[in-house]
Amino acid sequence: MTLVTQQAPNFTATAVMPDNTFNEAFSLADLKGKYTLLFFYPLDFTFVCPSEIIAFDKKLDEFKKRNTEVVAVSIDSHFTHLAWKNTPVNKGGIGNVQFPMVADLNKQISKDYGVLLEDAGIALRGLFLIDKDGVVQHSLVNNLPLGRNVDEALRVLDALQFTEEHGEVCPANWRQGDEAMKPTAEGVAEYLAKNN
Repeated sequence: MTLVTQQAPNFTATAVMPDNTFNEAFSLADLKGKYTLLFFYPLDFTFVCPSEIIAFDKKLDEFKKRNTEVVAVSIDSHFTHLAWKNTPVNKGGIGNVQFPMVADLNKQISKDYGVLLEDAGIALRGLFLIDKDGVVQHSLVNNLPLGRNVDEALRVLDALQFTEEHGEVCPANWRQGDEAMKPTAEGVAEYLAKNN
């Protein structure tokens, strides 16, 4: 079952905030009015995960420019998240990343988003782009060994915002600054005539 076109399942959970405090009532609903990039990863102190988390953190300013909050979720406790943030990158930590890290200890958030690997008790690498109204507009789920592409997440966010603003649709491989197409038969024909 896909969540795309559906309201993103709300949750309230404890999160480690950018300033390393614990917010025991962090809620997705509080982010309405902004875009949210919500991503799940299997476990703290593992292998592919730190590369992704650090990559999202390095591009955080790009997401912020687009009125987008980045939020990470795993089944670890907030104490483990904080310990990982406090571990230097050269020792397998993630450093002081500047987005909330949510503790999904009871695994309910992972279940609600359809990314929980029941047998392993951890989440797959799910990524969900949620619009300002709380509707899931894009989702991507990778198996455990497959890291995600942060630039592709930004590209899809740009496409969503372009479509919302201009009413045109974004063809394959569209990037900010590229021509889009009108969502009509004539618009498609015109676009293909010019771009193929």
